[in-house]
Amino acid sequence: MREVLRNRSYAKLFAAQVVALLGTGLLTVALGLLAFDLAGGDAGLVLGTALTIKMLAYVGVAPVIAAVTGRVPRKLLLVSSDALRAAVAISLPFVTEAWQIYLLIFALQAASATFTPAFQAVIPEVLPDERQYTRALSLSRLAYDLESLVSPAIAAALLTVIGYHDLFVGTFVGFVGSALLVLSTAFPKMVIAPPAPFVERLTRGARVFLRTPELRSLLALNLVVATSTAMVVVNTVVLVQGELGRPQADVALLLAAYGAGSMLVALVLPKLLDRWPDRPFMLAGASVLPVGLVASGLLIAQPPLPATWPGFLALWFLLGAATSLILTPSARLLRRSSDAPDRPAVFAAQFSLSHACFIVTYPAAGTLGALLGLPAAATILAAVGLLAAVVARFAWRTRVSSPDPVASARN
Repeated sequence: MREVLRNRSYAKLFAAQVVALLGTGLLTVALGLLAFDLAGGDAGLVLGTALTIKMLAYVGVAPVIAAVTGRVPRKLLLVSSDALRAAVAISLPFVTEAWQIYLLIFALQAASATFTPAFQAVIPEVLPDERQYTRALSLSRLAYDLESLVSPAIAAALLTVIGYHDLFVGTFVGFVGSALLVLSTAFPKMVIAPPAPFVERLTRGARVFLRTPELRSLLALNLVVATSTAMVVVNTVVLVQGELGRPQADVALLLAAYGAGSMLVALVLPKLLDRWPDRPFMLAGASVLPVGLVASGLLIAQPPLPATWPGFLALWFLLGAATSLILTPSARLLRRSSDAPDRPAVFAAQFSLSHACFIVTYPAAGTLGALLGLPAAATILAAVGLLAAVVARFAWRTRVSSPDPVASARN
């Protein structure tokens, strides 16, 4: 992967992604503490509302922004988004009411819904070689997994010497650093789509999805990922402390096992993708995730034994690895199925549609776990994931697509 970092433009963009992710991780910790300060025992309600607003912004804003900003230079769009995120971050310490959190979080996540798809759509232009692009996707996956592990540790260390309000300053610095790195990057010449009515521009990405077999399959694969991710994100703390009665540190350990599985696959997958196509790996991940959820439900239902905890560590590692089998190559499908003018709209559509699945699975995982218990929640999510995996398998044609990305998108 070091070879891809020799590309100076990509190296700067990857550094921008890393510092922005670290800032976002600090924001997550600080926001929870701010919510507790403002709402006390109702902090969960405040955070739950903020997360819902985040997902709604992701789903609703990304396609609209892609349609409106189709002729805006990518560098200007990315730097402006980072500037807005930095402004929101530095405003959060002055919040005194919950509604102010909601307003600022919407602004912040709308900016992220602008930045992320546009950033992802630039990378294939910076790295036109698919082999290098695949390694860039693995680095991106590693960055996300490391952020989930490193940012909380950094926040915990900082909180021993500063107040939580100062963590927002770290978030501000992260977004400013990202903006400066993007500003200093040499971007390839922008290919602008021909003029079109707003509705056509708004639906361009979704139409590419619907006419492309691989992307129709990716829609179903997004749901498979969302079922298992929701179980992990929402119910790990309930499993560890409620069901198993283990200490808080084990919550972090179990989540670390999930991240380790994802990171291992992200490291080894590029060499495999040099020899074999995406389809078998992505569909294998989709087959493993429902099985892993069923196994976790069965293990939860059993009385705790000495082997129970190692069993959960192995299962969460497996779930992380299978998730990475789907997510790491997914952008390769987007790249191959779109030409340069359509690419921002296609990446925005994936960003929006994938997060729409979480709007369903996050509350479902929490509600089912609370009403029916974790074994039932895992089983129901597994059933949904299995159905989506079957749809994904039949939606993805086995024939080789045309090497021409425009022709591929029209198949």
